[in-house]
Amino acid sequence: MVGRVAVIGAGSSGLVCTKICVEEGLEPVCFESSNDIGGLWNFKECPQPERSSIYRSLVTNTSKEMTCFSDFPMPDHYPNYTPNSLLLQYYRLYAQHFDLLKYIHFQTKVSHVVQRPDFPVSGQWDVETVNQDGEKEHHVFDAVMVCSGHYTHPYLPMSEFTGSETFTGQCLHSWEYKDAERCRGKRVVVVGIGNSGGDIAVDISRFAEKTFLSTRKGAWVVGRMSNSGLPLDMTGITRFYGSLMRLLPSRLVSWITERALNQKYDHKLYRLRPRHRAMDRRPVINDELPYQILLGEVVIKPNIKEFKESRVVFEDNAEEKIDIVIFCTGYIANFAFLPQSLCQGPKGELTLYKRLFPPSLQQPTLVVMGLFQTKGPIMPVVEMQARWAANVFKGKNITCTIYPCPLQAALQVDYIPYLDFMADKVGVKPRFLGLLLRDPSLWAKVFFGPCTPYQFRLSGSRQWSGARQAILTQWDRVDCPFNTREVPEPHSEASGWSPMWLLAFGASVLMAAFMYKNEAFPTNENVLDKVFLLFKF
Repeated sequence: MVGRVAVIGAGSSGLVCTKICVEEGLEPVCFESSNDIGGLWNFKECPQPERSSIYRSLVTNTSKEMTCFSDFPMPDHYPNYTPNSLLLQYYRLYAQHFDLLKYIHFQTKVSHVVQRPDFPVSGQWDVETVNQDGEKEHHVFDAVMVCSGHYTHPYLPMSEFTGSETFTGQCLHSWEYKDAERCRGKRVVVVGIGNSGGDIAVDISRFAEKTFLSTRKGAWVVGRMSNSGLPLDMTGITRFYGSLMRLLPSRLVSWITERALNQKYDHKLYRLRPRHRAMDRRPVINDELPYQILLGEVVIKPNIKEFKESRVVFEDNAEEKIDIVIFCTGYIANFAFLPQSLCQGPKGELTLYKRLFPPSLQQPTLVVMGLFQTKGPIMPVVEMQARWAANVFKGKNITCTIYPCPLQAALQVDYIPYLDFMADKVGVKPRFLGLLLRDPSLWAKVFFGPCTPYQFRLSGSRQWSGARQAILTQWDRVDCPFNTREVPEPHSEASGWSPMWLLAFGASVLMAAFMYKNEAFPTNENVLDKVFLLFKF
């Protein structure tokens, strides 16, 4: 039976892991190297080594109802997509509400985590920490939860480009980027068309003389808004759609998705279209990139071929004079404090069973949180990982199997199926037949509505009494930040279809049919076209 648990990092993952440990009767001790909580979302003017770093304009790609923790909705007045400052405020409210700060040791860095000599029997770990004064301390823990994130060591591929060592301009990684001030009046290339690359290119294009966005493969680009301006993830990530997608061929789903995306802006025309199909990889979430391309403020270019002193040569052999190159080329997942024996992947990366447990361990008492990618919000998945891990620590058995595969594939998980798998292990997966019989209105919200985190607090272990009400009122919280002006109702004669309009429409259809029969119009025209012509005149 596990007692003491080391939680490494007090970002969003560390906070929820600490909270889950407490509610499961474990004893968490959280080590945070900085002097504040929030991790990635704690904006700093200057990037700090071995810590996550974000830019000033960063906004969440997932909406507040989908992103929040399962028993703590975001405040009603929060916008549906939150800027980094509000999300950090939410994490502080969460820590305050569940009294988590007393478990956190600030300005304490974990330097080593190693198995104890009797690990095959005890599953215990020796943990070495260093405080702000450089003093080392040794601890013994029954389990370890790694919540330090993997956006701390930027990957800068300068050696891949000929002439990079003689380039007279400035090169930096998105990890160093804070705002567009240094790019004012400059000619800038942003390398990489992921979410960060799209955001930074748009941000810079308002100040730079010219902004180029260089991409090797292109991307499918979607906005945060769905039909009627609703949050995209709340209309798209549902159990109903998920079930439908699994029944349809992947190629058909990709064709439908691509057709819908191209109706908004032709990805071929905008030079965004990638080689891969829409459902094969995560899309880029960006509302403004197509608009900036339309204005000519962002120019899409192929990959960089080489550098020539003050110029950049692209693979289409076009040359441009460039002042600054910003690489949005990802990060190296580095966990230097962990035993090297855990890094068994093809490139020396961590290999994890179900994206959580290192399979080489004889006792499943160490987990790595949040090391995955998914087409959905991250935090509900991390919370469910924490609930599953805490149950395993308490004595439930699992079988670990190694699944060797490329790094990107190893990181990718299917959002709802992965959540349901872990929820089933914990005993909190919604039971749909019982829910249908017991509470049909709630069942409809759960199955046809957005797959919000509250669903996993309806029943089973650690259920939350407010979960049902949170689901029934989730669209009210979507509406709340819009409630800034009373909107007058339209006049009755202008609203809907009045009886006179219905009569006129019916008469027009009959007239169109009669004229069609008598070939008053060319026979290759559609009846609906005739109705349109009648209404037009």
